[in-house]
Amino acid sequence: MANSALAVLNPFRWSRERDGRCVICDSYVRPCTLVRICDECNYGSYQGRCVICGGPGVSDAFYCKECTIMEKDRDGCPKIVNLGSAKTDLFYERKKYGFKKR
Repeated sequence: MANSALAVLNPFRWSRERDGRCVICDSYVRPCTLVRICDECNYGSYQGRCVICGGPGVSDAFYCKECTIMEKDRDGCPKIVNLGSAKTDLFYERKKYGFKKR
């Protein structure tokens, strides 16, 4: 009998704009460990989509080597732990005012 407290982890997907970044530190350097999210964050229409913008997921997300060494890849589901309201709000604020990253 399976323990209902354990969640199945699914691959975390990035949209084309975020492809190649570390989930935690936004670094493009040395991708290392595949990111996985829990079933609750990958349910229904969210399946296979970018977690921040909701666009179609085109590539798997990875933690960079430094975040893996510091064991930030073991903190839990990155959507809940790392992609909190501040990062999501920043995305929508930039979209609202039309700011682009340099």
